[in-house]
Order: sequence, then structure tokens, then C-alpha cells
Amino acid sequence: MTVKTIITEPNKLLRQVSKSVDHVGKDEQKLMDDMLDTMYDANGIGLAAIQIGIPKRIIVMDISKKEGEKEPRYFVNPVIKNKDPSKATYEEGCLSVPNQFAEIDRPSKCDVEYLDYNGEKQLLKADGLLATCIQHEMDHLEGILFIDYLSKLKKSMIIKKLSKLKSNTAIL
Repeated sequence: MTVKTIITEPNKLLRQVSKSVDHVGKDEQKLMDDMLDTMYDANGIGLAAIQIGIPKRIIVMDISKKEGEKEPRYFVNPVIKNKDPSKATYEEGCLSVPNQFAEIDRPSKCDVEYLDYNGEKQLLKADGLLATCIQHEMDHLEGILFIDYLSKLKKSMIIKKLSKLKSNTAIL
């Protein structure tokens, strides 16, 4: 298990559409294990493979709140089958958009079809934070970041901040 480097905005890779996984084998399972270690190390609740530079349709997440109790979830080739018309608003952040947060409206519930860690087909009826997290991570698979839902002004201010941070750390 390895902690990988998380790519941060601005970076062209984050805007890439991820490719479907043909089958879930040892390599994909190792990738999911590494992604989970990376996510936990960064204190995140979700991570898409593209965020560590791998354009595959794989997501890991763990929204458990209890200290010490982990409930990892693995989604390979996830597809949203149903979105509730009612919306829920959550303050979202992203490991690829460090220290930036914004309230985002998303469907309050969704049904997701996916392959699990062992390549078995699953259907999940998600609501609340789980539904929001799945939709946020699935956006990554399409090259979309949560800041894309903001006004042009807010989005450009955030990208300027992140660009400045990157250039300052590059100098160090």
C-alpha cells in the first residue's frame, strides 16, 4: 500500500475524461488500496483515480464518522441510473482544490450501478452525504471539479489562488 501524490488544480489531467475498466483484477485492487491509503492520509472522504494521475473510472470513499471505524467503499465504472429531482446543498471541498470550499446543490438521492472491489455488479441507493460524495467523485471521471458549478468570478479567484500557491511552492 502506497500513498500517492494528489494532483491539484490547475492541471490538465484533472480535466481529462477517465476510461472504463475492462475487468477488476489484482492491479485494479492494488490501485484501489493505494487510493484509499492516499485519501486517508489526506483526511479526505472520497478520491477518484484521475486525482492521482490515473485516468480510470475508479472511485474510493469512506464517509464514516466514527473515530477508528473505517467503512471503505469501492466503485469501478460507476453509472448514475436515477437522480432525485429534489436538491440538497452541502459545503464541498476537494483534495485537488486544497483549502477551498463552497456550497453546491446536487440531487438529494441517486441510484448508482457499479462494480465493487471484487468486480461484482452492485446497485446502491444513495442519499444525503453519500449521494453528494458519489456525484462529486463521479464528476472527476468526466473532468469536472466542484468549482465548475460556481460563478465565473468565484471560480477564477480560486484558480488564481491555487496557481499562486503552486508557483510559490515551486520556488521553495
